[in-house]
Amino acid sequence: MSAAGRGEAGRAGDDVRSDLHVAVELTASGGLEIELISRVASLYGDSIRETVRSTLSGMGVRHARVQVDDKGAVPFVIAARVEAAALRAGAPPGGDGRPESTVPARTHSALDRLRRSRLYLPGDQPKLQLNAGLHRPDGVILDLEDSVHSDHKDAARLMVRNALRCVDFGGAERMVRINPLPLGLEDLDAIVPERPDMVLLPKTESADQVAAVDARIREVLGVASDAESPIWIMPILETALGIERALEVAASSPSVAALTIGLEDYTADLGVAKTVEGAESAYARGRLVNAATAAGVQAIDSVFGDVGDEEGLRAWAGRSRALGFEGMGCVHPRQIQPIHEAFAPTTGEIEKALRIVAAFEEAEAKGLGVVSLGTRMVDPPVVLRAQRLVDVARRAGLLEEAES
Repeated sequence: MSAAGRGEAGRAGDDVRSDLHVAVELTASGGLEIELISRVASLYGDSIRETVRSTLSGMGVRHARVQVDDKGAVPFVIAARVEAAALRAGAPPGGDGRPESTVPARTHSALDRLRRSRLYLPGDQPKLQLNAGLHRPDGVILDLEDSVHSDHKDAARLMVRNALRCVDFGGAERMVRINPLPLGLEDLDAIVPERPDMVLLPKTESADQVAAVDARIREVLGVASDAESPIWIMPILETALGIERALEVAASSPSVAALTIGLEDYTADLGVAKTVEGAESAYARGRLVNAATAAGVQAIDSVFGDVGDEEGLRAWAGRSRALGFEGMGCVHPRQIQPIHEAFAPTTGEIEKALRIVAAFEEAEAKGLGVVSLGTRMVDPPVVLRAQRLVDVARRAGLLEEAES
């Protein structure tokens, strides 16, 4: 990977797209010598070289020999690879190799926003990040954990940081799955300054782990309380112990917005096979939904791993919604639309909810303590459920269709 005074980062090969390979050798003098190989050198060679120079300059590196084998990388990717290679070569940490931010100003995501779908994107594969927002998921997860080889954690951390600065994911909530603690704390040092909307904490088994993440986020942001920190936390329960402590974890911090489950690790912990029917995880999923509801946070289901089985995906998502989950993960963009459809209230459900809400509002206007719909009395929990369904339908853009 690297030798004394020399470091490498990135990918090389004929099948590489939207990435590059960089080798940096630190020298005592001679300025910056840049050797560039690129099919687009005649058009973008000067721009690539300038990105290399500005990145190294921001890191305080004045003298180095740099070899760049470009495969169509955009500037934030070039900057991440150059910085990783320079650090591996022994460049002193603490410099600023970040590219200039190009993401439009945005408001922070709401605690109860729609989280029907969250699309996993490997943190070290920029080609999958560039256009992820076009698929219109409710959230994108820049993953630093399972999808990144242990040898590339440092480089992936820089790539994710730069993607948060430079990639417009549209209206998608920007999430980062960090590594399990304590390595995940190093991830937070890099990504928190870029203000992701949410941090996913894998292998969560206790409130103390959530507290450690909370404290590190506040430390990096320089704020004193959770109320000042705009970054939500979604603990991932992946063990039997984590499931048994679901309520403790869900209620551990005001920063916890949702609770989810990782079924591959959970079933492995149980020593059972994961099936498409999900009977082996029914207890865990039900307990998670109950704990999340009791704590007032969202319950989000695991991923459905078979990308080619749309029928199985729809069946799973339908059962998931029936259990009380509000969304689930995606491992491929083609899963987003089926998931959105599965978690959407039906026209009949919306129309019934609208009638209940209208009856409640009429009773309120008349000062009546009893809500009736035709000849039937409507209990307060039914009214509350109807109000929630109408709110979900409105935010999903389904209400006008139902009202028409």
